[in-house]
Amino acid sequence: MTTIDRKPTRTRVGSLRPSALIHTFGVGSVVDLPRLSALVLGLESWDLRNAPLIGEPRLLATVRREPGLESVERFHGPPQTEDVGNLSFGALDAARLVGVPVATFPQWLLCPVCRKLAPVESELFQLKSNPFRPDRNEYVHRNCQKSPRSAPRALPARFVVACEEGHLDDFPWVAFVHKESSSSTVKCHWSLRLDEIGPSGEVADIQVSCVTCEAARRMSEAFGEQNRQAMPRCNGAHPHLRERSGCVRQVRPMLLGASNSWFPVSRSALSLPRQVSELDQLVETHWTVLENAPSKEVLASFRAIGQLNAFKGIDDDALLAAVERRRVSDDEEEVEDLKWPEWQVLTAEELPSARELTARAVRAPTGWEGSIERVVLVERLREVQALLGFTRVESPYDEGAGERRVPLSRAPSEFLPAAEVHGEGLFIQLHEEAVSRWCAANHEREQAFLDAHISWRARRDIAHPAAGFPGLRFVLLHSFAHALMRRLALDSGYSQASIRERIYSSDAEDEYGPMAGLLLYTAAQDSEGTLGGLVALGQPESLGLHLEAALDEVALCASDPLCAEHGPGADGAALHAAACHACLFAPETACERGNRYLDRGALTRLVTGLDIGLFGNEPSV
Repeated sequence: MTTIDRKPTRTRVGSLRPSALIHTFGVGSVVDLPRLSALVLGLESWDLRNAPLIGEPRLLATVRREPGLESVERFHGPPQTEDVGNLSFGALDAARLVGVPVATFPQWLLCPVCRKLAPVESELFQLKSNPFRPDRNEYVHRNCQKSPRSAPRALPARFVVACEEGHLDDFPWVAFVHKESSSSTVKCHWSLRLDEIGPSGEVADIQVSCVTCEAARRMSEAFGEQNRQAMPRCNGAHPHLRERSGCVRQVRPMLLGASNSWFPVSRSALSLPRQVSELDQLVETHWTVLENAPSKEVLASFRAIGQLNAFKGIDDDALLAAVERRRVSDDEEEVEDLKWPEWQVLTAEELPSARELTARAVRAPTGWEGSIERVVLVERLREVQALLGFTRVESPYDEGAGERRVPLSRAPSEFLPAAEVHGEGLFIQLHEEAVSRWCAANHEREQAFLDAHISWRARRDIAHPAAGFPGLRFVLLHSFAHALMRRLALDSGYSQASIRERIYSSDAEDEYGPMAGLLLYTAAQDSEGTLGGLVALGQPESLGLHLEAALDEVALCASDPLCAEHGPGADGAALHAAACHACLFAPETACERGNRYLDRGALTRLVTGLDIGLFGNEPSV
């Protein structure tokens, strides 16, 4: 990770895991480094010379159908070098400048000793670089009057502003303290102090003041809906793109590092084996390189520069024939639904055993044969996750918020950042007949969820309120996945945040036919198969015990009867029924729908007397 400031200086400032640049610290997000606060810049600033290509044709085809992403031709991992620790680079080593570019944000800094508040461009704060220890790079206040012998380390200002359209900017300190609509009308710039006048540290005890004209204002006057109306209008700043475009909304103040300051909009797909022979599977793995090899001469060039080390000992004729077979397979009709091909593979009679996916079926647990049709232990899987954009203030899980996706580059980009992870999982397929019969018998519950869905979208002025309803089948599968996920986390060796879900839900009337199943899996950037904990718990005897325990745990919640009495909100306030943090909610990194469309009542009998659960009180259904 390298920083780029307004002056043409570059220095290495820290390191992150590649997968973190998809889920947590992607383009447009603020990264809290040990002594700096930085913002990840847009794709135009990325140097791809050390960025590995990541191939996943199904995911690429799906991404290209997204509005504004038609130009995407490939995925790249973040630029990186070999990770050998903080002491890895010498002062003159060019490798220390390889990484994802970032810029200082916020631009306003605070001296903790004299309480001086000023932007970087004022040149009151200087960047102190340590080429041997990038974690010690920092801004210092060299001319601090209260600390003449040493230069105190400057801190980033703890307040910023954002809006629902994805804009982000420094807090308008000058305009705010002088109660002006714009800082351009104020003459006394950069003469501010930020003082804590109370012991609590709350916004009511923080005061910003102007040393020149003695104007002062409490930060509590910026927060709240009424105070927001008095804040300046948003100027449409996208600091990751270094542009401002104007905006009609009022800015919303927030704390630096707030959880709603950046939400990733991402897509992921499991890699499916499309070939049988080992050579064809190897070609599939390295297709991002081999797709550009139309002849033996090109293959020879790739071998000379070390691009085909995985194919040592393989004749060029055989390799070229495998490349042509792979090229022909690209002309086959594409399936728009990412999950339908995965469902076909996981429910096939003959399960794959390949580099990308290795799976084997086991019998359903005793007593659960009436509701569970198939259990598959996925001993190895590969998942590719791509970052498409991001939102601010409103999560993409909020219906309609995804329409405000902020682009990662100023112009249409030919690539998107992606991460490749490997892991293991547990797939459970429910009996279609049992699920269909249960959904038909609970039409009133489905109507209640549909009403809540419509009210939710209408309350937020989203077009076509009835669109996008996943149905009661999804509520059942989603609730079942969360209940089992919480239980497996106790014995699998993985935390609950490390286990993710993939729900396969569609009715018989849908384009590709019915699906009723779930995949609980875990994957890591730096391992090939992780620990095997989920696969071990998928054995029939062990899985049966965990299924019974999961149903026992969701039958009674610590928040009952309040939780059990909660129904789908007809007022549009909530999109879940009997579910809360004490029973079904999971970390949002693990959940497909942001803890929405959940209902313990779909699984078992509740203390309120609601008895519509598919599994009832006994494991046999």
